[in-house]
Amino acid sequence: MKQLTERIQQQFQDSITTKQMAIATLSPLTALAVEKMYQSVNSGGKILACGNGGSAADAQHFAAELVGRFERERRELGAIALTTDSSILTAIGNDYGYDEVFSKQVRALGKPEDILLAISTSGNSKNVLFAIEAAKKIGMEIIALTGRGGGKMNELLGQQDIHLCVPSERTARIQETHLLLLHCLCDGIDHLLLD
Repeated sequence: MKQLTERIQQQFQDSITTKQMAIATLSPLTALAVEKMYQSVNSGGKILACGNGGSAADAQHFAAELVGRFERERRELGAIALTTDSSILTAIGNDYGYDEVFSKQVRALGKPEDILLAISTSGNSKNVLFAIEAAKKIGMEIIALTGRGGGKMNELLGQQDIHLCVPSERTARIQETHLLLLHCLCDGIDHLLLD
């Protein structure tokens, strides 16, 4: 029991350390991301969010916080998780391949005033990379959440895009910090809307 307790305490400490390392570099970038998202949703735009696995869950979580609410009552904000429609996902996956499941939705739903929230722990998820390429052709800006140095996303993102890259190699630590960043985005948008 003592060994298991110590292992759990180490998980907590590792998570805290990762977040402390991220504070200085990611706080100002997250503030910029908040401003871009606020400008988009406040002018009738929306956030299209995508990712795989845990990142898909994060995309859905974020969209739910915008459309419903975060911590305070406010008007509904436009957000769509591109990970949720099983008919669309399976039709595209079957007919075109899994790499196209997000990019086809971006082309169908995206407008220049929208933002793509691209979440990939490694920065190398092909379907997320294809979604970024599709969004750029439309004129959408990208807010990317990654880890492990950002992977191939580094090559696709432009100066107008925002890259929130968690300083960690461990999937669990990256995902935990992504969730904190998503909550910071929600809180910041609410602050600009309500305060």
